[in-house]
Amino acid sequence: MSAVPFPLTWLYVPGDRPHVVAKALASGTDVVVIDLEDAVAPDRKDYARTATAELLAHPQPVPVHVRINALDTPWALTDIEALLALPGLAGLRLPKVTSPEDIRRLAARTTALPLYALLESALGIEHAYAIAAADPALRGISLGEADLRADLGVRDDIGLDWSRSRIVVAARAAGLAPPPQSVHPDTRDLNGLAASCAHGRALGFLGRAAIHPRQLPIIERAYLPTEAELEQAETVIKAATTEQGAQALPDGSFIDAAVVAAARRTLSLLNRR
Repeated sequence: MSAVPFPLTWLYVPGDRPHVVAKALASGTDVVVIDLEDAVAPDRKDYARTATAELLAHPQPVPVHVRINALDTPWALTDIEALLALPGLAGLRLPKVTSPEDIRRLAARTTALPLYALLESALGIEHAYAIAAADPALRGISLGEADLRADLGVRDDIGLDWSRSRIVVAARAAGLAPPPQSVHPDTRDLNGLAASCAHGRALGFLGRAAIHPRQLPIIERAYLPTEAELEQAETVIKAATTEQGAQALPDGSFIDAAVVAAARRTLSLLNRR
């Protein structure tokens, strides 16, 4: 299994469709997320779990995460017990997290396995930083925008921007990587996806969840640095190796340790595979 330092694409696939999972593994996505929750009907939960466990009994060519069922459902504990020790499992994605206790309880059971929290309600957003800082096993947080939109009664997309910014700030405050955007549900609206990615990038997101392979190139192109951004990052790094402390670049802007760290992250996106 190969991993990239900053994944940009997270492709969700239903756990009860092994042939779709196989295609996802060959799609070029950075991370495959097998969904045992929303994408699987109740009468297919057992089959989805069994099929996923059979796949993850072996190492996979790309990191595979599993979105288990919500922790307050009868399926969640069974999901965890079936998947926890499998060599092909790279992380667990936890839906509908509302409190840091949700993370701590699961971290105590899963030891060092990376956990990722999905915040999908007003209560989850209110507890965003506490959740993000709950336990070292938590490696990332992100939004579940469909459920959050319903909870807030929001119709216009702009109504989610405060929650989006809250998630970005909470992740960075807790020392986590910038979160990926939630999915763009219309898989044929590639122009809309590109515009939405540009907006998400401006808010501080890094990468995005996808539900169809055709969305992957759009997301990657939107989040890879531009030539101008790469040139600026190289200028910053060069200056940082020759001077100490805050200093001015030729264009008059000042740099410090935080600016240098951001420049290094920009350059690291060049060699992601």
